[in-house]
Amino acid sequence: MKPVIALVGRPNVGKSTLFNRLTRSRDAIVADFAGLTRDRHYGQGHLGKREYIVIDTGGFEPRAESGIYKEMAKQTRQAVAEADVVLFLVDARAGLSAQDHDIADYLRRLGKPCLLVANKAEGMREGAQLAEFYELGLGAVIPVSAAHGQGVRSLLEGALDALDLPDVDEAPPDAADGVIRLAVAGRPNVGKSTLINTWLGEERLVAFDLPGTTRDAISVPFERAGRQFELIDTAGLRRKGKVFEAIEKFSVVKTLQAIESAHVVLLLLDATQGVTDQDAHIAGFILEAGRAVVLAINKWDAVDDYQRELVRRSVESRLGFLKFAELHFISARKRQGLGPLWASIARAHQAAMRKLPTPQLTRTLLEAVQFQAPKRAGMYRPKLRYAHQGGMNPPVIVVHGNSLEGVTDTYKRYLEGRFRQVFDLIGTPLRIEMKTTHNPYADKA
Repeated sequence: MKPVIALVGRPNVGKSTLFNRLTRSRDAIVADFAGLTRDRHYGQGHLGKREYIVIDTGGFEPRAESGIYKEMAKQTRQAVAEADVVLFLVDARAGLSAQDHDIADYLRRLGKPCLLVANKAEGMREGAQLAEFYELGLGAVIPVSAAHGQGVRSLLEGALDALDLPDVDEAPPDAADGVIRLAVAGRPNVGKSTLINTWLGEERLVAFDLPGTTRDAISVPFERAGRQFELIDTAGLRRKGKVFEAIEKFSVVKTLQAIESAHVVLLLLDATQGVTDQDAHIAGFILEAGRAVVLAINKWDAVDDYQRELVRRSVESRLGFLKFAELHFISARKRQGLGPLWASIARAHQAAMRKLPTPQLTRTLLEAVQFQAPKRAGMYRPKLRYAHQGGMNPPVIVVHGNSLEGVTDTYKRYLEGRFRQVFDLIGTPLRIEMKTTHNPYADKA
């Protein structure tokens, strides 16, 4: 079993920077702001043949009794409970603080292996400038610079050696093999974190009645009915004019990256607010990215029949371009309607990854042309001869023939409907490309 390393410390001491260094990734948002990380964030890494799991946590305030900081502290305590060894980060340049003492008292009581790490120690001598941290009673102070990589390898070797675990001979497995990446997207405060917590059966993510609680794209492994999923909780996307904080601009980038890297996107809407312009913008980005999509309207239990009818009509009018996506009415908090949601997610993924045989595609194309031929364009009528698959996720169908530049968008939508019906392409965008055959003798006339 892989050892688990938890990164703990007060805000802005460099935990996420060290997380990215240990996982050799850029998965955690890093900037010179306190409080970017709020949920616990998992990543995998390896030192030679030794593998490990790293947990990044938010700024830890053990004495927080209410609000978002209490929820963040709960996440950190859970991460420490799951860890085999704790790396307690302090800021070598800012010096010791009362909050560092509170965290040290908490860690000492647990009796779990803990290494005291003085980050941002580039160019500093280990002696006098780091002496004050010995007050914490956690043993030797290990100076590192997560931003520059100084001392990180020695720190990691010390953390793994403290556990006295045997080396692993096999190479790191490909975590993405056979795993369905499911991103939950939507506006702020529609219940994305609550839904994932409900699926997991634990308070894995901070869910708080405050827009913008989630600021990073958090990945959580999940298994259902023998299938492996990677659930991605994304930050809520506001209208561009409403994004004032630089922190939120980072979150928008991470959310868009999460959507582009997902196999299926669950677009979550709020029944109490209906379908807004921002919902339509997010849906448009998902469609442009070519991701399979499932629509879910959350908080369905909080509205009456009249409001429900208004929501249904607004979905039809404002999200008409997502007619191929299945729609569900759910309540994440009360666990209502979640079963059928998984069936739609599976269908959307299967449709996005479906292989379309060339003979069947060509037969469907010719039957569609026989039923309704394309309009004449100028002197010639477009001739559609055969089709083949040009890609998956989203499925791409390439149609070959003559004078295809004259095929209208209306006729392409007609062909899309025929292909969807024959191949059962539910929940995924479908792209049709036209390739006109070039006449090799046209220039020799």
